[in-house]
Amino acid sequence: MAAISSLAPVAALFPTWLVAIGILWIPFWRFTDVSYALFAFAAIALGIVLFSKSVQKVFLARLLGARQPNNQEAPTLHQAWRRVAKANHISLDSFVLKVVDTGEINAFASGGHLLVVSSFAVNQLDNNELTGVLAHELSHHLGSHTVALTIAQWLSMPILLLAKIGFVLQFIAEAISNALGTRLKILQFIGLLIAAALTVVSSLFVAGLVVAQSLSNAVGHGSEFQADRRVVQMGFGRELLTALRHVETDSYISDEASKHSLLVSSHPPAEERIKRLESLMRIEDPFR
Repeated sequence: MAAISSLAPVAALFPTWLVAIGILWIPFWRFTDVSYALFAFAAIALGIVLFSKSVQKVFLARLLGARQPNNQEAPTLHQAWRRVAKANHISLDSFVLKVVDTGEINAFASGGHLLVVSSFAVNQLDNNELTGVLAHELSHHLGSHTVALTIAQWLSMPILLLAKIGFVLQFIAEAISNALGTRLKILQFIGLLIAAALTVVSSLFVAGLVVAQSLSNAVGHGSEFQADRRVVQMGFGRELLTALRHVETDSYISDEASKHSLLVSSHPPAEERIKRLESLMRIEDPFR
């Protein structure tokens, strides 16, 4: 159900994407015989390559602002990952471990193969805590929670591109109108009119992203709780619980996942996840 509900942000983003892809199609339409339907279909089909492990390892990782673990981080990450992979009977190279440089304890899953952990988490969490975090992110992949998220990230790219172009053109139009306005009032008026129109168009694109992000956060909370439940079933509930308690008391924590991705759902409050985990673990082990 979490995988199905995660399609809501994609549905919200799709109308805005259709407009954005239509604007990008206009130059092709002017010089080729490519129809809008074919152009849009090709754009969607191209997004399928994002589910390739090799493409995710290079392109999607860079899109998320992630990098390879350095010589100090790699042994720590791989030691924790080895425990998780062994418990789930999967090969060590089935998924790609990446690091994002932030001053917070954070992690997220993306695509079909990426497990991204913050550098702060690698350095601050012990082996058990890091194992719990990696088990949680793997649970998102096993629950197919990342499929819709990856699609949404792909759809958001042309929207974000056009929004940025619109704001740049708005700035240029305002600068030109101010430069010429001292001599020709009509040119200043036209420039400001164009700038206002560009502002409206760019804002509409941004609004589409904001709506999709809000839906992503709403449905993402449900997938987080489902992933936590799967971690308990894996046998790493105590490890994740310890990591969340670390998160709850650490003054450096803040939810900055969206800074490293075009569309990444936020996590529920650590306190709420801790209470649910404790309840799940009492059910799994009533004599604990």
